[in-house]
Amino acid sequence: MMELKSDRRFEIICKNLLCGGVAGMLSKTTVAPLDRIKILLQAHNKHHESHGVLKGLRHVVSNEGAFALYKGNGAQMVRIFPYAAIQFTSFEIYKKYLDGVFGETSHIDKFLAGAAAGLTSVTCTYPLDTIRARLAFQITGEHVYTGIVHAAITIFKEEGGTRALYRGFTPTLMGMIPYAGLSFYCFEYIKYGFMKYLPKWACNKCEKNTGGLVLTIPAKLVSGGLAGAVAQSISYPLDVTRRRMQLAMMNPETHHYAKSMFATLVNIYKEHGIVRGLYRGMSINYMRAIPMVAVSFSTYELSKQFLNLDTGLKDKK
Repeated sequence: MMELKSDRRFEIICKNLLCGGVAGMLSKTTVAPLDRIKILLQAHNKHHESHGVLKGLRHVVSNEGAFALYKGNGAQMVRIFPYAAIQFTSFEIYKKYLDGVFGETSHIDKFLAGAAAGLTSVTCTYPLDTIRARLAFQITGEHVYTGIVHAAITIFKEEGGTRALYRGFTPTLMGMIPYAGLSFYCFEYIKYGFMKYLPKWACNKCEKNTGGLVLTIPAKLVSGGLAGAVAQSISYPLDVTRRRMQLAMMNPETHHYAKSMFATLVNIYKEHGIVRGLYRGMSINYMRAIPMVAVSFSTYELSKQFLNLDTGLKDKK
């Protein structure tokens, strides 16, 4: 009996990892062109200093070709599958152990579970994010790295070993707490609200899994999009700080951004201010974050339904 329960738990974890990984890959590929433009704008690439979103997209296509919009996406896929798989699966585990700790009607446990899941996943996969950012920052004809392995070896050998691959890790951790926490919290809260107050419009019966309710695809997308918008608005300055630190060593003029999180925050503010510094690229971030989080949560929920994992809310008397 114990062996059967253990096998069942292992099967559920494997299915959750698969669902999370697929959700992450699909959502990131959907917004990959906007992701690359965001990186170029955030780090003030010299070719894009005066560009906005549309001009940046046109400049990349006309000068580097359409496929250049997906530069760095290979490294992104290598990173995002384990990242998303770990994040969603660890969220389910943390949520299970925190369930009811703060009361039956409280959603604080969802915030803490989401924050812990974000910290777990980013700790495991951060070096791949640094490599992906370096590859996406390169302009055709000015390549420093030839690929994922070359970038990893070069950064490790020339910039200080493992520490260099984790440059910008502190602001990432600090930004991940509100970002991941609010993403999962808002999604679960909005999802619960739809199921409780608008079941006729937002839900379908799901006899196959729980005998309860599951969100319709439009409701999933709305829930995910709103969750992404709230989370990004609060955590964005730390995302900018992370990028500046990750890319600091690619240009002698930006080496001073590699020192520490607080020094980088101050330097960005002094040199560029709030709108053009700490929130530079925010418009494109909304354009990418809202559909990205919407697709990510929706794909994850749909995948769980397809694999017969519980995703519904049973009817309450």
